[in-house]
Amino acid sequence: MTIDDPVLLAEVTAAFQEYERALMTDDIPAMDALFHDAPTTNRYGVGEVLYGIEAIREFRKGRGGSPQRRLGRVAITTYGDAFATADAEFFREGSDRRGRQTQSWVKFPDGGFGGWKVVSAHVSMEGNSH
Repeated sequence: MTIDDPVLLAEVTAAFQEYERALMTDDIPAMDALFHDAPTTNRYGVGEVLYGIEAIREFRKGRGGSPQRRLGRVAITTYGDAFATADAEFFREGSDRRGRQTQSWVKFPDGGFGGWKVVSAHVSMEGNSH
């Protein structure tokens, strides 16, 4: 198995960056396009547990925008030709409170960004500021 094939790593990195852009501009159609359209796609957030793409879509529609943040360290790794992880630290705007985001990406035969889609995501925040 090849880890971090440069072409695939560039594809996943571009998809991750597009997701971050969409998140910061509340571009819901773009966020939806980067998540796998399936009942098996899940997202655990800071205050929500969402099973299936429909629950994720409903949450996004009712959220009223995403809190602004800046990224810290980002680690993206590809495994073989169809699976990748993206782990990121982030900091809420105006705060040193750190959050963490983990995404599992799978390459599907269709779609933008080389077919890469998030199939599982988890977001958490530290309990205390440092």
